[in-house]
Amino acid sequence: MTKNTSKQDINTISRLDLSKKLKQSNSSLLEPFLAFLAFALASCLLVACFVYLNYQTLIFHGFPWFKLSSAASSTADQRLGVLDESGDDRCDIYDGKWVWDDNYPLYQSSDCPFIDSGFRCLENGRPDSFYTKWRWQPKACNLPRFNGTKMLEKLRNRRIAFVGDSIGRNQWESMLCMLSSAVPNKDSVYEVNGNPITKHRGFLVFRFADYNCTVEYYRAPFLVAQGSAPRGAPKGVNMTLRLDLMDRTHRQWVDADVLVFNSGHWWSHNKTTNRGCYFQEGMEVSLEMDIATAFGKSIETLLNFVRGQVNTNKTQVYFRTYSPEHFRGGIWSNGGHCHHIKMPDFSSHPGKTEAHVEVLSRVLSKSPGVIEMMNVTPMTYTRQDGHTSLYHFGRGNETEPAGEDCSHWCLPGVPDSWNELLYARFLQ
Repeated sequence: MTKNTSKQDINTISRLDLSKKLKQSNSSLLEPFLAFLAFALASCLLVACFVYLNYQTLIFHGFPWFKLSSAASSTADQRLGVLDESGDDRCDIYDGKWVWDDNYPLYQSSDCPFIDSGFRCLENGRPDSFYTKWRWQPKACNLPRFNGTKMLEKLRNRRIAFVGDSIGRNQWESMLCMLSSAVPNKDSVYEVNGNPITKHRGFLVFRFADYNCTVEYYRAPFLVAQGSAPRGAPKGVNMTLRLDLMDRTHRQWVDADVLVFNSGHWWSHNKTTNRGCYFQEGMEVSLEMDIATAFGKSIETLLNFVRGQVNTNKTQVYFRTYSPEHFRGGIWSNGGHCHHIKMPDFSSHPGKTEAHVEVLSRVLSKSPGVIEMMNVTPMTYTRQDGHTSLYHFGRGNETEPAGEDCSHWCLPGVPDSWNELLYARFLQ
């Protein structure tokens, strides 16, 4: 009996030991699974936060993998030669890519008093500043880093004038900020007639007193003259564009030492024929001429004027090409939007070419070397993230139309890169 009981006890103990071992085994298997599940949930939460915060918080506080990819890009860029003052025609500075750079932006909008309130996106409530961190990197060379002091020394006793539409104004204000960042006393930079930066018509001239130079903007969206319809014009003609005459502002900027032209955004049916504005040469008004032909004739007038009236031995002349819009789902007047776009387009450059650029290139090629074309259109196509969008409202510009602005650019931002390209060419 004792022997049998003893065997039974042993069997019972064995079963208990086996049960404990099984439980321990299950526990050892369950713990890694629970740990993996917790890690997966935490990762999903992290990704959700990353998306929700528009990437800003994690990136600007040092997310390691992003920093490494950025550093790798910088190391690769360092192997390229810097485009210097001797020039390198083998380097196409307009063929490249956008790379992340922690050293950008070149200035802060809050530190620059020379920005129209409509371009101050961060101060107007834009929640992310990711768009300020991209630098243009040509494939075959490095651009010289913008040096405001050096640029001002080059401009000493000289004039640089931006002539064109409000996108040209965008670039002009960018240049004011880039240059003034090198001037400790902002009071030494002032508008010569005392006009505020919010003035939207006519012209503005800012003097850098310590260098006796001026940085000027002339509003001339078509570059050619616009005026009343001539006597006897066909019915429906309210005004005309004189394709054979320069805008009247030319008397003020013709002697500048650096001229930067732009035009294109106003060469559309909405801005011309839909408003009863047609094209005139001499006393003849055409109702049939298409926009591209009219634009080409205006550029021919500009080219002839520069050849005949501008001293190109003294004056450097540039034409910055069309700056693409990025409206989605319509245009500014019917719900077009772009505020949700937070990243550049990293796909290959679009094959689409603006008709304005093709016309401009064809006309300027007739007289090589007279006006240099700055073809920023392809590089700017990819910067869908940099527009003022919802954030073009601020103190002083309450009269701006409702809706999103996917034409103009936040400052600091994309126009700074155009000026870096201009700086590289200007040094040469």
